Amino acid sequence: MRETDWITVIGGGLAGAEAAWQIAQRGVRVKLYEMRPRKMTPAHTTGYLAELVCSNSLGADQDDKAPGLLKREMRMLGSLILVCAERAAVPAGSALAVDRERFALEVTRRIESHPLIEVIREEAIRIPEGVSVIASGPLTSDALAAEIARLTGSEYLYFWDAIAPIVTLDSVDLTIAFHASRYGKTLGSRSSDARPALQPTDGDYINCPMTREEYYAFVEALTTAETATLRDFELRDERFFEGCLPIEVMARRGKDALAFGPMRPVGIRDPRTGRRPFAVVQLRQDNIAGTLYNLVGFQTNLKFPEQDRVLRMIPGLQHAEFVRYGQMHRNTFINAPALLSATLKLKDAPLARQQRPIPDPRRAIFFAGQIVGVEGYVGNAATGLLAGVNAVRALRGEPLVTLPPTTMLGALCHYIAHADPKHFQPMKANFGILPPLAHPPRDKRLRGAAYAERARRDLQTAIESQGILSDMLAPVQT
Repeated sequence: MRETDWITVIGGGLAGAEAAWQIAQRGVRVKLYEMRPRKMTPAHTTGYLAELVCSNSLGADQDDKAPGLLKREMRMLGSLILVCAERAAVPAGSALAVDRERFALEVTRRIESHPLIEVIREEAIRIPEGVSVIASGPLTSDALAAEIARLTGSEYLYFWDAIAPIVTLDSVDLTIAFHASRYGKTLGSRSSDARPALQPTDGDYINCPMTREEYYAFVEALTTAETATLRDFELRDERFFEGCLPIEVMARRGKDALAFGPMRPVGIRDPRTGRRPFAVVQLRQDNIAGTLYNLVGFQTNLKFPEQDRVLRMIPGLQHAEFVRYGQMHRNTFINAPALLSATLKLKDAPLARQQRPIPDPRRAIFFAGQIVGVEGYVGNAATGLLAGVNAVRALRGEPLVTLPPTTMLGALCHYIAHADPKHFQPMKANFGILPPLAHPPRDKRLRGAAYAERARRDLQTAIESQGILSDMLAPVQT
């Protein structure tokens, strides 16, 4: 078999798994390289495909919210990741959160059982000839990063993701902490097995309330605690990724920063007092069994003993059992506006100053996932979906798909391809990157729905006019 007889996908995360599935579902063989568990990263703990490491939430699920709109578009495009997420869903208010292990197992099972996908558990150290999708993620190995740099001549940027701690439910003092969702909103069952028997009926989150005195004492301890020492190449200038900012860094921005950020008490009332607490720490269910909860927004780089000391100052967590402490890990992304088109294909000459030979017409390289500068689980998977679709088209010599910028996925791809290369920073799904509405509703609360309706209409038109789903072998079975 020649190298050009199949498509190579590098990376078995959300983007890589989605790309491999989209390619195989169009009748093309895939070689999917994933180096875990043979070679682990600083953040992963298993060899499962699509392992989640930062949070178990895939964000808001309503169509009139930007993350929800992106999910809706992915469903329209036949996403595997969202089908698996629905099967592994746990209660999380109006968000879509998953049992990490069940989700990763489901994705791994479907990918490994597909007759056209060969999973190769090796580190990819070169980019092969033919068509390929690079979805190696924020923890791209040094060898592959060097290969990408050699190929593109590009200079890499670095930022950092932080992982939130997880505690056991049994160790939370529920005489102090209480179950509630903001404004009393709850998720409701997604399927017959989505809500465990342990699930209380009065809210999807556990809330640890703080008085003014408790809050300021906590902030003082947090800002003076010792953080882990990073190596010279790691975070010299504290260029943290804003979407996953460490809690201690936020606290240093002002003593009230947390009270107006992840610890804001809006929509929460303490049943013991009937009043809104001064601040609140929310815990979100992390597995279907309902035995593990993560501290929402509490990614941290504190040393483990310091975490153990400081986090126990949170009311209700005095005797908490931490099954995982927070930590920091490197996150790498390319300068996408200099390198990629909105189809996610590497440009033939990404840098004007670079002297390159005439490009091989048989070779097409696509990038997807967090390495392109897209933030969030759903954004990563969505770019994998588009890269997979276009990889097949490149192999067949067909026109590549460019999604309308009025869709959330189209807007994300347009942003990373057209932003200022000198000041490029990662972007998450948000209505601010969409073109303005021609006739926006006067009531701003209705604008999300208007954006969503326009996106749905324009995506459906693109699907039909570009034949995006016409070559799919079969829809994803739930």
